[in-house]
Amino acid sequence: MADLPPDASSLQASLVDFALAELVRQHRRSFQPLWTAESWTKLLIWLALNCGCSGDQASLKRFAEALGPAAWGRLRRVYFGWELEDLQLQVMADPAEAEVLLLPLGGDGAVPTAERIGLALERVGLTPLVVLDQGQWGRLDRAVVIPRLPHP
Repeated sequence: MADLPPDASSLQASLVDFALAELVRQHRRSFQPLWTAESWTKLLIWLALNCGCSGDQASLKRFAEALGPAAWGRLRRVYFGWELEDLQLQVMADPAEAEVLLLPLGGDGAVPTAERIGLALERVGLTPLVVLDQGQWGRLDRAVVIPRLPHP
């Protein structure tokens, strides 16, 4: 029995999800300071305003509720999870977490080297926010776990 093609609603939902994720990826560097709850809040306000919300607290709350927990979580993972194809690394640095994760992308799946990790941290602007002493880094399978520095 052949697989049925997705219905129109499913295709529309996939398209919206894809477009929203790409919009976030393309604009996330615009919301400074990167890797902070403040930048996440600025992104959400920007999205809400561009969706016709007035910017007052009640309107922003309605926007957040309309997104729902699944879309909210997905957007947050996209916003704080960067893929660096040339370094074969994924950086996951949600400020709600005490640690930054660096995971191998594709390739041989080997644990990332300290050199690649250093390049990745520098490129995405995380160097001043994490513990650089490699003796304090940890491992979870093939992921490298780096503690965040305390918030100033």
